[in-house]
Amino acid sequence: MRVLTLSVRDFRCYSAAEVALGEGITVVWGPNGAGKTNLLEALYFGCTGRSCRTTNEREVVRFGAAAARVVVNLRSGDGEHELAVGFEPGQPKRMLVDGAPVERMLDIAERPLLSVFMPDRLELVKGAPGVRRAHVDQVVAALWPSRTLARRSYAHALAQRNALLARIRSGRATRATLSAWDLQLAGHGIALMNDRAEAIRAAASPFARYAEELGLSGSPAIEYRPRSRARTPEELAQELAERVDGDLERGFTGHGPHRDELLLTRVGRELRSYGSQGQQRLALLALLLAEREVISAVRPFPPVMLLDDVMSELDHDRRRALVEVLRSSAGQAIITTTDAEHVPGVDRDDMALLAVSEGRLLHEAAAA
Repeated sequence: MRVLTLSVRDFRCYSAAEVALGEGITVVWGPNGAGKTNLLEALYFGCTGRSCRTTNEREVVRFGAAAARVVVNLRSGDGEHELAVGFEPGQPKRMLVDGAPVERMLDIAERPLLSVFMPDRLELVKGAPGVRRAHVDQVVAALWPSRTLARRSYAHALAQRNALLARIRSGRATRATLSAWDLQLAGHGIALMNDRAEAIRAAASPFARYAEELGLSGSPAIEYRPRSRARTPEELAQELAERVDGDLERGFTGHGPHRDELLLTRVGRELRSYGSQGQQRLALLALLLAEREVISAVRPFPPVMLLDDVMSELDHDRRRALVEVLRSSAGQAIITTTDAEHVPGVDRDDMALLAVSEGRLLHEAAAA
């Protein structure tokens, strides 16, 4: 699958623009505030129906405009497709695939998967465990779309158990009613834990390889750290039963996969606490590249990589290493930078070059 063009109207700083993307690496360059990141966000918006930068989607509509629209044209094995998303504040979002309305872009087989690096995504390395849990679950969904049911079922059962704990605390239910919910929650929990563990096992080796290629020394590694040691639903249900007094005191379930952790380490220490920002950045890149490789092995097409301001804090050797990794792997990547010379090999024929300024496309050199 290849993204051919991206067209936007009244999206962020763009009144109208159409961008042709290269088969491999596309470099988008221009000064700060020129609209580079907005193009990445627009592509994400057109492929997923949501923003990768904000939960307040009113922000994507250009100031003074009534609505924003994004159109993504693709080519895949069965021909060309068009994804379109229109958004008017206060109105239902309008999403179309080849002209036919759909409820969710995320369920559409024709759309490309996306892997996003933005500076604020360092929270994935240094932020709270919940950020990493959610990310692992997204990787599981990308690897095995049918397994998303386990996460949804677990979340539903957890909410029901927490509601039951509240009723017991208020005297409107008895503790005896918990056992059935514990076993149901445990069944979904074991499935969720197994999916997470399988995804991280698959990504562990490529993570270490990419991290070392990018210059992150010290035996970098990723490890899935489940809260529970249970192997079966019955064992997890027993763990829940043993902790019910604490749950009733807190008013919510304090044990289970919703408390799991993904560890990113170097020299045996967590990068979250002991890594420099540069090391955290390299670890994040290695994680995204590893996940892309693993997904590519089971899905027809590799995710498109959206790399925003990725070069600004990398030295020359690490910039070159990153470009070589991207060039040697299949799939598309879009890199934004304030200086095209920060992307080694930018003058080669296998890269597309796009310059923007103040929400305007200045010129582009399409890849040969």
